Amino acid sequence: MRLLVSIHDVTPALRAECEALWAMCRAQDVTPALLVVPDWHGRAPLAADRAFVRWLLDRAAEGAEIFLHGERHDEVGLPRTLGDHWRAFGRTAGEGEFLTLDAAPAYERMARGAELLRGLGLDPIGFIPPAWLSRPGCWEAARRRDLRVGEDHRHVILIREDEWRAVPNLCWSGRTPVRAVVSRAVVARQARRLVPGELARVVLHPADLRHPATTAGTREVLASLLARGGRTVPYAGLLAGASVVAA
Repeated sequence: MRLLVSIHDVTPALRAECEALWAMCRAQDVTPALLVVPDWHGRAPLAADRAFVRWLLDRAAEGAEIFLHGERHDEVGLPRTLGDHWRAFGRTAGEGEFLTLDAAPAYERMARGAELLRGLGLDPIGFIPPAWLSRPGCWEAARRRDLRVGEDHRHVILIREDEWRAVPNLCWSGRTPVRAVVSRAVVARQARRLVPGELARVVLHPADLRHPATTAGTREVLASLLARGGRTVPYAGLLAGASVVAA
């Protein structure tokens, strides 16, 4: 199996959890991609925390791929339509920042976020919307910002090529105790069903560490996949002309 491993919601506001997830991955010789939020909920501007920026620069120097993960992650000030509520049902509690945004406002937020990261010395390879929720114009906006890789809930998206690859998504939810226990069991079952040669995503969130079931589940699944011969691959290896390809 080939594994794309990532840590979402990377922000100074969740520093301890992000560092703990990174340490967990590195203990298993895994270098995860980091999905960075420039200003978490409008109260944790990345540029104001030089120590956390240095931490990110050090992780990038170790090989971590950087993604832009929204501008502030939440939906404050962005009213949903009924259709938006339906698309987000069960997926997020008000954290789908790009859920309601058409191409122009999506581009504006993406441009500010990408420019900020690049100004700090972080070069994002791509864009992944919070909760994997967006409208179609999002991907044209990403292409205009030279962001080459994206994701939704079911696909990895090669943005320049407009190529959508269905890739299983192993992701936990600790929003409630019941969801935590159920998601641990569901993800473990998904992992057991992966077959040799398959490409899969292992998705880690800081919130996974807030419940014992999801904390244990993340460690168990990653360890079991690696023990079965799984190997991590970079997102860059999926791009056209890349020298690192999944075989």
